[in-house]
Parts: sequence; C-alpha cells; structure tokens
Amino acid sequence: MEAALKRGESTGKSTFSLFYFFIFFAFGALFPLLSVYLQEVVGLSGTEIGVIMSISPVTMIFVQPIWGMITDYTRKPVFVLTIALLATSFIGLMYSFVHEYHWLIVMAVLLASAQSAIVPISDSITLHYAQKNGEKYGSIRLWGSIGFAVAVLIGGWLSDRIALVVIFYLFSFMLILSGLLASRLPKESQTMKAEALRGIAQLFRIPHFVLLLLATFFIFGPILANNFYFGIFIKQLGGTLTGIGLAFLLAAGSEAPFMKMTDGLIHRFGMVPLLMFATVVSCLRWLFYFFEPPLFFVYMTTLVQGLSVGLSIPAALQYVRDVAPKQVRATAVSLYSAVGNGLGVWFCTFIGGYMLERYHIGAIYLFFSVCTFVGMLSLVCIHLLNKKKASA
Repeated sequence: MEAALKRGESTGKSTFSLFYFFIFFAFGALFPLLSVYLQEVVGLSGTEIGVIMSISPVTMIFVQPIWGMITDYTRKPVFVLTIALLATSFIGLMYSFVHEYHWLIVMAVLLASAQSAIVPISDSITLHYAQKNGEKYGSIRLWGSIGFAVAVLIGGWLSDRIALVVIFYLFSFMLILSGLLASRLPKESQTMKAEALRGIAQLFRIPHFVLLLLATFFIFGPILANNFYFGIFIKQLGGTLTGIGLAFLLAAGSEAPFMKMTDGLIHRFGMVPLLMFATVVSCLRWLFYFFEPPLFFVYMTTLVQGLSVGLSIPAALQYVRDVAPKQVRATAVSLYSAVGNGLGVWFCTFIGGYMLERYHIGAIYLFFSVCTFVGMLSLVCIHLLNKKKASA
C-alpha cells in the first residue's frame, strides 16, 4: 500500500514537471522570436513592435482577475486551465495569418487575454499539490526553464531551415499537448482567490513591501522585456536564428540549477542580500550589452542569467510572502505579479520599442541598466530598514 502511494506521488510530480516543460516550451518557441518575426517578416517599425509586445503585460493585469473569478465560480481550476490552454493554442495559430498592424494589435490582445490564465492557475494547482505532498515548488518549476531553453534552440533551428512562421505552429502544438496533459492534474486543487483590491491599503502601509514593489518594477521589467528584444540584439550583431536559439538555451538553461539551489542560498545569505547580488549581476549585464560586444562574449554572458533570474524570481516571491500579513498574502502576491510582470514589463517594452526606432539596439540595454540600478537602490533601502529593525 505504501509503495503504491509513493508511486502515485512520483507519477504526480512527473506529470507536473512534464506539464511545465510543455507550457514553457510553447512560450519559448514563440515569444523570443516574435519580435524578429514582426520586424523581418511583417516589416513593422521599432515603435510598432514595442506597442504590440507591450500589450501582453498590460492586458494580463486586467484579465487575470477575471480568470480568477471564473475559477472561483466554477470550482473547476483544471477545466478552466484546459480551456485557456486550447484557446491560447487556437489564437496563436490564427496570429500567423495576420499581417496588418491594427489586426496584429487585436490578435495580441486576444492572445494575452487567453494566455494570462495559464501560469497563475497552473501555479495555484502546483503549489497546492506541493504543500499537500511535501514537494518543492522550485523543483517542479525548473522544468519550465528547461522547456523554454530547449524550445528557443529548436524554434531558431527550424526557423533557419523552414521559415519564421514555424514558431506559431510549435507554440500551438505544444499547448495542445499541455491541454491534453492537464486532464491528469489533480482535481481537488485549491481555487484561485480573486482578491485584487482587498488588503491593498494595509499592504501600502508596510514600507518594505512598497520598496519591494518599486524594486520589482525596475528589476523584473528589464529582465522580462529582454525576452522580446534579445533576438533582435543577436540578429543585429550578426547572429542567425539558430544563434538566437543557442543564446536563449544558455540563458534559460542556466536558471534551472540556481532555482534548485535558492532555498539553501537564502538560508545562508538571506533573501535581500541574495536579491541585491542578483540585481548587480543583471545591471552589469545590461550595461555590457550597451557597448554591443562581439557575439561570442554575448553568448558567454548569457550564462549569468542563472545568477540573476534563477535566484531573484524565487527569492523575491518568498520575500513577498514573508513581509505580507498572512490574511493579505494572496493580495500581496497578486500585486507583486501585476507590478513586476505587468506594469514593469509594459513600461520597459514600450520604451524599448521607441528607443529601437530612434537610436540603436544598445540604447535599449543602457535604459535597462539604469532601470535596474534604480531597483537596486530600493533593495538597499530595504536592507538598511532591516538592519535598523534588527538593531532596535
């Protein structure tokens, strides 16, 4: 009986790991090369690309709470997740047939609206499973980073040999596989709580939380916006589509081992010092890209993404949960996600598109480095507050 139970738990973890691999494989196949597709195949300007790419994070801010309410109302998170996966797959396929700027904006809104349900509901189901079975969320989530890394390499290689439009077919196919696999996820999952407004006033009275939101805006905005512009950066330095895939493979692949090590490093050094270190690494990386170095050195520096992203994502999320009162913890995580993954990415992506059209690709990374430095100052303020509290 005990052996059968252990086999069941192992099967569950394997299902979750493969599920995350498929989802982020789809994301990795499309989004890193989408800006290249819009520039080279559709022929959009830098500003137009910036507008389209910045639509996704803004749309998600408003649509994610709606998906949360739907999930609460139906009490069927797996069913809602499956519908969202299949809808996103269909819209992604339709995206490939549109080439007119205004219709591309419509498709970007539709794609972001459907896609915005996938990660929050998946994380909600996974966190409940991990807590119930004594698993580590990071050990499951790292398979998403691996899937993303492998996808960009395969997507770039196929795009070089077939056509860039293949990224939409990969995206759609992998989300269909994810939708089929979703039926094996546990049905007794916790539903999401759509509490976007509840407790916000209480949270904004906590200086640490406000400073963390500011840091999140300026640090994670460039990190996630880089996914949209890095492909163009590689191309302008003389790289191929396969080269773009290799760069993302090295970058995203380096995240997985650091995500697995985060708990131990937090215990040894503390969350805020770890975040400060990761932020310094990011800032120096963006500043280095401003000088448009030889392609070989760009490939080498992608490996430090594990230090910057692999450490900062789990550390920041845990700090949010620790600093927020228990009764408003869900609201704190939602607000943190909206500011970093929503507003911050929109701001950096939109300004990045404007700078791409009027200056050169290196100017985007100078902007990213300045933003990251401002975020670093916010973390320094948090660190000083912690030291003052400890000495009081």
